[in-house]
Amino acid sequence: MASLDDGWEPLEFPNITQLSHYELISENGSRVVKAETSGGASGLITRLDIEPESSPILAWRWKVSNVFKKGDARNKAGDDYPARIYIAFEFEPEKAGFFERAKRKTVEVLFGEKLPGNALNYIWANTLPEGEFIANPYTDKTVMIAVNSGSGNVGEWVAIERDIVADYRQAFGENPPPIRGIAIMSDSDNTGEQASAWYGDISLSKAKKD
Repeated sequence: MASLDDGWEPLEFPNITQLSHYELISENGSRVVKAETSGGASGLITRLDIEPESSPILAWRWKVSNVFKKGDARNKAGDDYPARIYIAFEFEPEKAGFFERAKRKTVEVLFGEKLPGNALNYIWANTLPEGEFIANPYTDKTVMIAVNSGSGNVGEWVAIERDIVADYRQAFGENPPPIRGIAIMSDSDNTGEQASAWYGDISLSKAKKD
């Protein structure tokens, strides 16, 4: 990510006034994003329109200062993560009920913004075992995937690669629609804890052929 102004914009949420802080820094000659969260929540998002099959491999590296003692992906009170990457997919109205379609239309009319559909959240979890898939406690439209768990690698850079298509199929039982956005987020509004995180080298690429 060359610049926070280059395709990335703030991702904020209704009724959350305390925001996480993001800045572009240099570490060992590399440009990375440092995030700090202290009882708040917000992120950075880049808007996309990509067919997942064309670029199914998401790669990045990240580092965290600590995990949250109260963090627990299984309940709302613990739904905080020192680091997460959020993949938002296109909303598919033909698969939604009447009330969901109506709610989304209201948001579009009032705010001029379309809500995404299903989402994958790659998280640095506290108690959720690494490799576990679990529905978000607020909505089953978002599935949490623990790619790191616990404090074993705290303070160290960890490189991750994920096959988005394979993960979506496992999470939702079908092929994914187009990707509409990728976000980074460090949040602590539920637990009230503090953490710093570093994100670097986020990329989408085609899967390598055997």
